[in-house]
Amino acid sequence: MLEKINSPEDVKMLNDEAKKQLAEEIREYILQTVSENGGHLASNLGVVELTIALHSVFDLPKDKIVWDVGHQTYVHKILTGRRKQLKTLRKLDGIAGFPKTSESEADCFNTGHSSTSISAALGMARARDIEGKTNNVIAVIGDGALTGGMALEALNDAGYSKTRITVILNDNEMSISKNIGGLNMFLSKLRTKKTYTKSNISAKRVIKKIPVIGKPIVKIVQKIKRGIKQLIIPKMFFEDIGFRYLGPVDGHNEAELERMLKITKELDGPVLLHVLTKKGKGYKIAEENPDKFHATGPFNIETGKSKKEKKPDYSKIFGKKLVELAKENEKIVAITASMKDGTGLSNFAQEFPNRFFDIGIAEQHALGLAAGMAKEGVIPVVPIYSSFYQRCYDQVIHDIAMQNLPVVMCVDRAGIVGADGETHQGTLDMAFFRLVPNLTILAPKDFKELEDMLEFAINLKKPVVIRYPRGGEDSYKFNQHEKIEFGKAEILKEGQELTIISIGKTVARAMKIADDLSKENIQAEVINARFLKPLDKETIKKSITKTKNVITIEDGTIINGLATAIKELIIDEKLEDIEIKSYAYSDEFIRHGGVEELEEIYKVDEKSIVKEIKKLQH
Repeated sequence: MLEKINSPEDVKMLNDEAKKQLAEEIREYILQTVSENGGHLASNLGVVELTIALHSVFDLPKDKIVWDVGHQTYVHKILTGRRKQLKTLRKLDGIAGFPKTSESEADCFNTGHSSTSISAALGMARARDIEGKTNNVIAVIGDGALTGGMALEALNDAGYSKTRITVILNDNEMSISKNIGGLNMFLSKLRTKKTYTKSNISAKRVIKKIPVIGKPIVKIVQKIKRGIKQLIIPKMFFEDIGFRYLGPVDGHNEAELERMLKITKELDGPVLLHVLTKKGKGYKIAEENPDKFHATGPFNIETGKSKKEKKPDYSKIFGKKLVELAKENEKIVAITASMKDGTGLSNFAQEFPNRFFDIGIAEQHALGLAAGMAKEGVIPVVPIYSSFYQRCYDQVIHDIAMQNLPVVMCVDRAGIVGADGETHQGTLDMAFFRLVPNLTILAPKDFKELEDMLEFAINLKKPVVIRYPRGGEDSYKFNQHEKIEFGKAEILKEGQELTIISIGKTVARAMKIADDLSKENIQAEVINARFLKPLDKETIKKSITKTKNVITIEDGTIINGLATAIKELIIDEKLEDIEIKSYAYSDEFIRHGGVEELEEIYKVDEKSIVKEIKKLQH
């Protein structure tokens, strides 16, 4: 069946039984693909019937479907002509794990972060109305993403606007970790109630046609109906803000989904369809462990176990050290934006349940909460992925840095993350944090230095940013770990001909490069900057004045990171006859692919740097 599907038109021609078979084959195909390539499994298995129904009822690309986050679009990609390409999922030059307008006209909007779909869809719907078009606009959003402030802002605007738009709430009780908070409690009440009777569209039309009394009768019936709904389902939040609420409906009953979606097409104004789905549907291991299979590397289908050997990574080392420090200091608390496991806080949550706060997908609130806690003498530690820290930049500036509050901001997944692509690459954090007054910015060269930096940050009593990469430390083993001193760099190797300055994960690369160059009789001095801000100007100035030749290496954008800081130092100190070459990522959004592949493409890998240095030296 699957091999016959090359477009949504092929889906529309299938009967109910054929669609059931198609759903089973799609699940098997996705399971096979993700087990080999890695990717987001549980969320995609959960939306198979919903996606088939959407493509059966709506006409893409004329109708627009905006997928919130977009990690659940593998089924959509299969049904829109990319079935064979799915084998290249998340690979260099293959299709992306998220919607991409450059990939297909069926992808109407690029997504990768949560809570954005309703805003974008409402914008499209308003543009449609201005242009006099009649197409449908649908936003598909999960219950976890609904906790994001942007989603609530958009719901508020959409309900008030009376614009014709459909919001599908894909309610699986999970985002990445188990959903929490007041909205989750509200949705739980909705889930436990039987589906209440919907408005009968045809009956409404017939009654309206009755002369004189038709419209008043409809209004009276609507008031009675609304009163009954308020009794059946308390706190009708969605209807109170202007949406027509439909559901809950079984998200794995494709025929019922089609029926409900057809109703949404006939209604005027904003409509919210509440769909209940199960993450990992059809693969028992994922159903029982939806958090583990939210995003996964290659795994064995029979056992569910990873094909790659599990090794310590920066997130786990961070979490372990934080637990140790929290045992000694009862003022330490941890805050996560629904990423407890991903950021290494699982053990902390178990050890200190009263000092652990999972506030849902709400990064802005996480930093505002941390600021309030810090103001009252608590020491908040907030690990968030680099690309998600972008969402709370104002809180970092206004609530934390401006008041010089001692919040420890840990930037996980800093630098290149690889297969998740441009929406998740963490190359911008050094650049935007460096602009903010009062911030201290550090990056460790290995696990031991991360532990030392975390302890240093907690005792500093100032706002601190510590950035570290995804995965494990480099194979290079450092035999030197000087005590962390405020604003002090570390000279790891002395040399006379070249100064290599690096920070974070690239320090190991700098040492390897220096070792390679020494074989060519080029003696390089290696400086581990440690601090991007404040920069150790004295140590660096002394070294580059001696060598007159500088190389900078960093795992971030070329703009406003380490390279810029060193160039500013050279200019400000009026250092003359200095040659400088910087290795970083160019001023662009970095596509998806393997980390090592991308490093080679952008010529920031060890081999490329050594080759170019040799040319420059000779």
